[in-house]
Amino acid sequence: MEKLVERFIRYAKINTQSDENSLTCPSTLGQKVLGNMLVEEMKEIGLQDISMDENGYIMATLPSNSTITVPVIGFLAHLDTSPDYTAEGVSPQLVLHTGADILLNKKENIYLSAKEFPDLQNYIGQTLITTDGTTLLGADDKSGIAEIITAMEYLITLITHPEIKHGPVRIAFTPDEEIGRGADKFDVAKFGADFAYTLDGGPLGELEYENFNAAKAKIIVQGLNVHPGTAKNQMKNSLQIAMELNSMLPVDEVPERTENYEGFFHLTAMAGTVETTTMSYIIRDHNLNLFNQKKELMVKIADSLNLKYGLHTATLSMVDQYYNMKEKIAPKFHIIELARNAMVKCGVETKIIPIRGGTDGARLSYMGLPCPNLFAGGHNFHSRFEFVPVKSMEKAVEVIVKIVEMNSAN
Repeated sequence: MEKLVERFIRYAKINTQSDENSLTCPSTLGQKVLGNMLVEEMKEIGLQDISMDENGYIMATLPSNSTITVPVIGFLAHLDTSPDYTAEGVSPQLVLHTGADILLNKKENIYLSAKEFPDLQNYIGQTLITTDGTTLLGADDKSGIAEIITAMEYLITLITHPEIKHGPVRIAFTPDEEIGRGADKFDVAKFGADFAYTLDGGPLGELEYENFNAAKAKIIVQGLNVHPGTAKNQMKNSLQIAMELNSMLPVDEVPERTENYEGFFHLTAMAGTVETTTMSYIIRDHNLNLFNQKKELMVKIADSLNLKYGLHTATLSMVDQYYNMKEKIAPKFHIIELARNAMVKCGVETKIIPIRGGTDGARLSYMGLPCPNLFAGGHNFHSRFEFVPVKSMEKAVEVIVKIVEMNSAN
């Protein structure tokens, strides 16, 4: 398990932040830098069929050590980190959590506060990997990568000492998951797994097979700027109209006021002048009917503003991003039971919860690869207060190994 920590820290120091404004795949060079490192590492531990294509998608195989034919199982994680917070100069720290606030950065007087982040109290006496308070950590999803490779290294040593019989295992690492492109160029046929799991979840024990239905919306509000001294009945202030538009959405259906299965509208960006304002939203709901109602409401609001202020005042473009994978997982629920039973065997309390977001697995499930999500151990993703308990990462490795073993025993 020392290798697990060493791997994660080494991966975390590489800036793999994705960029939604880039037209390349992967969107940033750092993802290929990490990818090349992983390819060499997988060669060293003895995996087979290792490849990284021109788009940065990495695949490899742990060969079978059994004469029994069993379903081919897969494990996936993503290379990139979120563009929401800087990942330049990540400096991971190993900290023994005593229960007190954790000093992340003495110079900047930055603390990881137990009051602000009460989940910390679940890990008193454990070693945590934290940031230095100035960058994100990248446990989303480099903890998943480190866990998968460590599990594969453990299993491959058993090929000549076959205490654990297993069939073939496929692993893959994808680029640009954080900007919604992780499955864009994924070759499901080449991967060749019957089912798979993403190691992209949060705290210990999470098992997820439901996620949001997701869309993004962009609204351009066109105003008319004239001198304010003579503006009566002439000026159309696009900023004011934009605020009016936002006020027409349900006030409580926003991320900061919702939880569990509750959906939301999230205004992610707004910029403009009196003349023109641009607004960006993401729209989320687990229930497909409610999801469609949210999109219809957005259309009705834009239409009402065009009727009130004139044609082309509000120009709305809206695109679906991904759908709830529950529809594709439910007919193959044995893969959820397999993961849950493996967790029980490893002494991990299972927490089956809906994802308030999405994963590569959601889109891959609709591409023919059923792919629920497992915990990778991290907390406070996409922020400078991100941390991951070492013990949670160790348990993730154990669970991967146990899933592989139990898949071959069924």
